[in-house]
Amino acid sequence: MGLSIGEITRGMTILKDGELYEVLEFEHVKRARGSAFVRAKLRALKTGRVVTETLRDSDNIEAAFMETRDLQYLYRAGTAFVFMDKESFEQYELPQEMVADIEGYLLEGMDLQGVFYKSQMVKVKPPNFVDLKVVEAPPGVKGDTATGGEKPVTLETGLTVKAPLFVKVGDVIRVDTRTGAYVERVS
Repeated sequence: MGLSIGEITRGMTILKDGELYEVLEFEHVKRARGSAFVRAKLRALKTGRVVTETLRDSDNIEAAFMETRDLQYLYRAGTAFVFMDKESFEQYELPQEMVADIEGYLLEGMDLQGVFYKSQMVKVKPPNFVDLKVVEAPPGVKGDTATGGEKPVTLETGLTVKAPLFVKVGDVIRVDTRTGAYVERVS
């Protein structure tokens, strides 16, 4: 069944011309003359490529029914990432381009959600918050703390985030995986 452009929301997965896309951003545009349309930024789930599309009601767009399963991240094998279904113990691989935006949050043994379409894994979603160890941090400069300054720190996965000046090597910090922002020091 077709999907009206008025039903499109951010974060949903749509099927357009036989391809699966995640809606990253969208803007409804109404013109005085002519039909309304949606300008959308979409990520192709097969390739990870981001495209900007103009969607109209006349387009063949469907809502894709996605299933989620509890997974565990096992390891990286070359350019592929290997995950295991926590119930069936079945293993799935995703190429690096499909996990590029969350790669810096993945720790071996971590629990996360796998998103499946017709029994094929198309995406993984990490938990909203992850705790990662700081492996590199420039020293905080004395006197900078009054302004509540920030400095870039490197975490055990290679991810770099801005953290308060008091964060040092060896600390474990909580990071929001949706925004990439420092939340708090855990240890």
